[in-house]
Amino acid sequence: MESTRQQKISRLVQKELGVIFQKESRNLFEGTMITVTKVQITKDLAIAKVNLSLFGTKDKKALLDKIRQHTREIRHQLAQQVHAQLRIMPDLQFYLDDSLDYIDNIEQLLKDG
Repeated sequence: MESTRQQKISRLVQKELGVIFQKESRNLFEGTMITVTKVQITKDLAIAKVNLSLFGTKDKKALLDKIRQHTREIRHQLAQQVHAQLRIMPDLQFYLDDSLDYIDNIEQLLKDG
């Protein structure tokens, strides 16, 4: 169960990362649409687990690897945006959220069946 503080930080990080990915996707990620679907903060507020949905790319694993390579830059930009709200910036860990692909697959199966 997340505390109120964890929930507030999660929402803040999710919102600001969304803005960062919207700006940087053109430059760093070939215009791919990147959506931050969920952020979970550990109890000690040290790690933020970020789930991403990736659209407009064939190779999602390669794009996720590219995002992970730019984690330091993304974290720095995030820190500049939220420095007034957070004293310590959590480390970012990015994961692929494939729930939308799963839903599309089920819908396709229902249409075909």
